[in-house]
Amino acid sequence: MRLVFFGTPDVAVPSLEALLDADDVEVVAVVTNPDRPRGRSATPRPSAVKQAALAADVPVWQPERGRDVRDDLAAAEPDVCAVVAYGSILPADVLAVPTHGFVNLHFSRLPRWRGAAPVQWAIRAGDSTTGISTFVLDEGMDTGPLLDVVETGIGADETAGELLDRLAVTGAPVLLQSLRDLVDGAVPQPQPDELATYAHRIGPDDVRIDFTDIATAVAALVRSAAPRPGAHTTWQGERFKLLGAVVADTDPGEALPGELVDAGPDGLVIACGLGAIRATLVQPAGKAAMTAGDFANGYQPEPGTRFGSPGPGAGADDGDPS
Repeated sequence: MRLVFFGTPDVAVPSLEALLDADDVEVVAVVTNPDRPRGRSATPRPSAVKQAALAADVPVWQPERGRDVRDDLAAAEPDVCAVVAYGSILPADVLAVPTHGFVNLHFSRLPRWRGAAPVQWAIRAGDSTTGISTFVLDEGMDTGPLLDVVETGIGADETAGELLDRLAVTGAPVLLQSLRDLVDGAVPQPQPDELATYAHRIGPDDVRIDFTDIATAVAALVRSAAPRPGAHTTWQGERFKLLGAVVADTDPGEALPGELVDAGPDGLVIACGLGAIRATLVQPAGKAAMTAGDFANGYQPEPGTRFGSPGPGAGADDGDPS
């Protein structure tokens, strides 16, 4: 089959590599987002998908908007297109170009967690399972008919980054088989829309820690935001990220939500509205991520210190533990 691949971040690379390795697939072009600055560098950098495509000597197209690729796509005459985390909306006239349409690999069991951040919201919601889905794109938000759905468990301490990397590898051969099935005449099945939930893009307010919540919810929030963007609170008046946390087996006693109960080599025990968490990986303002044990050793935080409070010299505690 003649195929054009659409994708941008590193989680799309396993699928691209699977298609490049398949004897019955000819990847005629790869479409990815334009080079953009990342991190603190102002220098535009190529996406992970672009780097993989160039290494395989596959032509790369980088339109500013999804609609701008239509003429090149039509000229390529693909049988089908594959999409994995492309990051731009594709309008109807583009979706209509390939003979068999576009097949998308999505990192959830659709129709649960349609949208931009399905892995993060699955963990945050406390789901015990998730999965991958392949479906034919339409103009809706992950609403197209399904080709395959594969379920997998979510590890008790698994972060969003770890789970997403695992799903990217699991999903690559499923996407390949779904493309084959569709071209061979498989009929995709409509999604049960009444079961749909939505996973909107993660913003700073979504990952602000509220220590008045129960410990299981706080730990799930931290895992859902790791490694990026990182769940955040404040310590001594400055932003402080928690990048790893588990529910602690320590009784916080009468400690207030956000209060440091204990600090040592095993991490920081922080009281919540019910129970406590043990932070294992942290990032103070202006510093690189470090183990919570290293933070405790270097900064010597005193039990009774409150995360989420203004800090010394900033006035009285405002009562907002988040």
